[in-house]
This record gives sequence, structure tokens and C-alpha cells, in this order.
Amino acid sequence: MELTTVWFILIAILWTGYFVLEGFDFGVGMLLPVLGRAHGDKALAERRRRVLINTIGPIWDGNEVWVITAGGATFAAFPEWYATMFSAFYLPLLLILVALIVRGVAFEYRGTRDDPKWRRRWDACIVIGSAVPAFLWGVAFGNIVHGLKIRPQPLPNGPLEYVGSFWDLLNPYSVLAGATTLLLFLTHGAIFLTLKTSGDVRDHARSVASKVGLLAAVLAVAFFAFTFSYRATAASIVLSVAAVAAFAASLLLIRVRRGQRPGTRKEGWAFAGTAACIALTVISLFVALWPNVFPSSLLPEWSLTAQNASSTPYTLKIMTWVAVVFTPLVLLYQGWTYWVFRKRIGVEHIPDGAH
Repeated sequence: MELTTVWFILIAILWTGYFVLEGFDFGVGMLLPVLGRAHGDKALAERRRRVLINTIGPIWDGNEVWVITAGGATFAAFPEWYATMFSAFYLPLLLILVALIVRGVAFEYRGTRDDPKWRRRWDACIVIGSAVPAFLWGVAFGNIVHGLKIRPQPLPNGPLEYVGSFWDLLNPYSVLAGATTLLLFLTHGAIFLTLKTSGDVRDHARSVASKVGLLAAVLAVAFFAFTFSYRATAASIVLSVAAVAAFAASLLLIRVRRGQRPGTRKEGWAFAGTAACIALTVISLFVALWPNVFPSSLLPEWSLTAQNASSTPYTLKIMTWVAVVFTPLVLLYQGWTYWVFRKRIGVEHIPDGAH
């Protein structure tokens, strides 16, 4: 197998890991005003919001490492792809970056003052900082699959340039892709909370997952049907069908009782189902793209492929050895982090008046 193919697969794996892991903490952030209510009891509402934040507090920043690694790998392995992508998606990527910064600051600052208004403002930042990337990442990947107005610059062997506008990025297909990722992440986050919380928060999260999941399933089916009209292979169709099946199984499992213990459900398998759905969706898009990495909607011959966008063989060889050495270490460390913080959290673990 050629190293260009190996690195195309590795970048697909990095984006898959990012969406699976960051997807649920985006979902938790967006659910803060929904699951953080307590019908007039402000103290209890604050404790519920702290429960939600504490479920992702030790891991959210580790999840974001995946996108940094994916961007760095793309820059080093496929510099033409990286340059064209950042040229075309300059404003969306800037908005994503700002949203992620605001979100990270909000996690650290909301508890520094015992002031309800102060916390509400930072809570709003967490919600916006979670929803904006969840939507815009879908828009970005939707445009990559759809194809963009890219063409060679009027120079001998000039690099490709994006000749469309920002509004060209908000076409019906990409907006549908953004709405789909937003709702998938919401469902993924709600099911994650059924694993990590107890009591009323857990029950409310299960109810939200069931309701939002139905709408997410409808949009996912529409998105896949729309995708097949643009580009599809037999393998990508099979993966898409498997993604829908995994999501449907997840929605069923979140409702099914296990054993004789009332209120105990198969949340773990349900979470695995939404994770599998997101992973299979991302993989299906990369499979449908291959060998392209950035299709041109103006002329197929102007599309970026894994071959014409890649670095030199020597660069790819060095990167491969670095990845072989360090990737297992990173995975082991992140897995250990999840294991350490695996226990459930409830409002009983949050003392009144603490900040």
C-alpha cells in the first residue's frame, strides 16, 4: 500500500476519533440549558448544571487534541489539501476556532465568581461554543463531499484556488449536513449523560435522547440519500446503511430494560451505537471521496486527489515512523483518563453554595 493511501486512511481515522469523542461533549454543552433546569429551584438548577459540566470537565480538552492532530497531519502529509481547505473555509474555520476558545474559557471561568448572572453568561458561551462547531463541521465536510468552486491559478502549474463566496458554502446539502451533525451530537451527548449521571438528570437525559434521536434519524437518512446523488460507491452505501442501523439500534436500546432492576437500561450499548453511527458516517464520506480529497464542482480534472496533493515520499516515510511510535502512547494515556473518571455523577455529589 502506498504511503499516500496510508495517510489518507490515518487522517480519516483522526477525524473519526474527533467527531466520536468531541461529538458527545459538544452535545453535553448544548444540553446545558435543557437538562440544567429545576422548576424554580435555583440552587438545584446550578447543581444540575455543574453535574453536566463535571461529566466532561476532565476530558473535553483531551478530545480536542484529535482535531489539532488531524490538522497537523493534513498539513504535513497533504499540504495542497490543507492550503485549499483553509482558503475555502477561512471564515467557517475562524468561527469554529473562536467558538472553541470561548467555550474553553467558559469552562474555566464560570465557577470563579459566586454570581448567578456571571454563570449564566458563561453558560451561554458554553452552549454557543458547542453548537457553532457542531453545525459548521458538518457544513465543512458537506462541502467537501459536494465539491467546491476550485480551479488552478492562472500560472504555469499554479496551485488551486477557491473562487466561490462564503454564501456558496451554505448550499442546501451542506446545511443539511450541518443540521445532521448538530442533532447527532445532541443525541450522542444525551446518551453519554445517561452513562455518566444518576437520578433525575439521567432520566431527563434519556428522555431527551429518545426525542431528539428520532429527528436526528430522519435527517441522517435524508443526508445519506442526498449524498448518494452526489457521489457514492458500493462500500460507502454499505457503510451508510450500517450507520443508520447502528443509530436505530441505539434508540431502541436506550428504551429497553435490562434484567429485573427497574430503571436500569443498556446505556453502554446505546452509547456504542451512536459512536458507531458517527464513526461509520465519517468513514463512509472518506470512502466516497477516494481518491479525491477536494473535488472541484467546476471541472473534475481540477479536483485535488491524494496523489497530487501529497508531500514527498521521504516526508511521508518520516511521518509514518513518528506515528507508529507516538500514536499508541497517546491512545493509552487517553484511555487511562477515561478509565479514571468513569464513575457516575449526581447532584448529591455537588455541595450547595460551592463554586
